[in-house]
Amino acid sequence: MYQLTSVTKLYAKGRRTVPAVRDLSLAIGDGEWLAIQGRTGHGKSTLLNLLGVLDRPTSGTIEFDGKDLTRLHEAQASRLRAESIGFVFQTFNLVPTLSAAENVEAALIPLGAGAAERRRRVDAALESVALADRARHLPGEMSGGQQQRVAIARALVKEPTVLLADEPTGNLDEDTRDEIINLLEKLWRERGLTLVLVTHDTAIARRASSRASRRWPTQCPPPPRSAHPRPSRHQPSQSGPGQAQSRHQRAQSRHQRAQSRHQRAQSRHQPAPPRRRWVPAGRPTPAGQPNPAGRPAPVAPCRATVRCRSPGPRPRPGWRATPRRSRLTARRPSCRSTPRPGSRPARAAG
Repeated sequence: MYQLTSVTKLYAKGRRTVPAVRDLSLAIGDGEWLAIQGRTGHGKSTLLNLLGVLDRPTSGTIEFDGKDLTRLHEAQASRLRAESIGFVFQTFNLVPTLSAAENVEAALIPLGAGAAERRRRVDAALESVALADRARHLPGEMSGGQQQRVAIARALVKEPTVLLADEPTGNLDEDTRDEIINLLEKLWRERGLTLVLVTHDTAIARRASSRASRRWPTQCPPPPRSAHPRPSRHQPSQSGPGQAQSRHQRAQSRHQRAQSRHQRAQSRHQPAPPRRRWVPAGRPTPAGQPNPAGRPAPVAPCRATVRCRSPGPRPRPGWRATPRRSRLTARRPSCRSTPRPGSRPARAAG
C-alpha cells in the first residue's frame, strides 16, 4: 500500500529550519492497522498530511499502490484524495449550518455521483455508525461522540481504501472514546481498510494489530556533544601559556572597545559652536566690539523680552516674560483719552 523511503519534511521559521520528519523509511501493508504514538511536536500529524497528499515532502519518495505521490499534479492529488483516502479529524470539522446528512453528502460531490446515488450512500453510511435517526439534525444539536460518528460516516461514504485518523478521541470522554474505537475497529475488520491512527492513548494503541502497532520514534535527536567540552565556571581549568595569552588579548580588545565608546559619548556631549552672522565694515558688533574690516562676528545673546526683534535665541515654548517698559512707553498717553486727528469730538450727554 504505502512505501516511504528517506522522507524528510522541513519547515522554515524565520532564519531557522525546523525538521518535522527526518529520514523516515516506513512500509504500510494493505489492510493494516498502524497506531502512531509520540510526544507532541514530533511530526505525527505531518506524517498523516504526507500520507494523505495534503503536503509534499522536502526530500524522499512516497509510493501509494505503485504511484509516486511526490510527482503527482494538484488535480491528480485531489482526485486521489476524493476517491481513495478518508480523513477523520480531532475537531470533527463539520459545517455547522448543514445537517448530518448534508455533511456526509458533501464528500460525494467531487465524485460527480447522481442525487439518487448520493442519497443511497448517505443513508448507508449513517446506518453503519448508528445515526440514521439523526440525519436531519445540525451539529450543534448533537453530542461530541455523535459529531465524531458523523465525521466517520463522511470519511467512509466514498468507500475509500485508506482511513487516516488524527487523534479521533482526543476531545471525548472515556466511554465515548471506547465507542468510537470499537466502531473504527468494526469498520476496519468488515471493510478491510488500511487504518493509520495517531493517538496519545496507550490503551488505544494496544488494540491495533500486533504487527502494525509501533511507537513513533523521536524525529529530532539532540545535537552531538563536542569532543572538547567547555570547562565549567566552578571547575578549575588547566590553562597553559597559550591560553593566558589569548585571555590577555581578549582583555585588551575589550579595553579598546570601552575607550572608543567613551570617546563617542564625549563627542556627542560637546557644546555646539555659537551662531555667527556677517556684520558690515565700520559697524560695531552686537557685543560692542569694533569691526573695521567687516567679518563674521558672534551674535551677542539678547536679554530683551518677547517684544525684542533683535537677533538672538528665541524663548522656549510655553515661557512667558513680562516686557520692560521704556521711558517712551511710560510717557505715552492712553489711546482712549487722546482723539485721533480728524475725528469728531464726542457729544455730551444730556
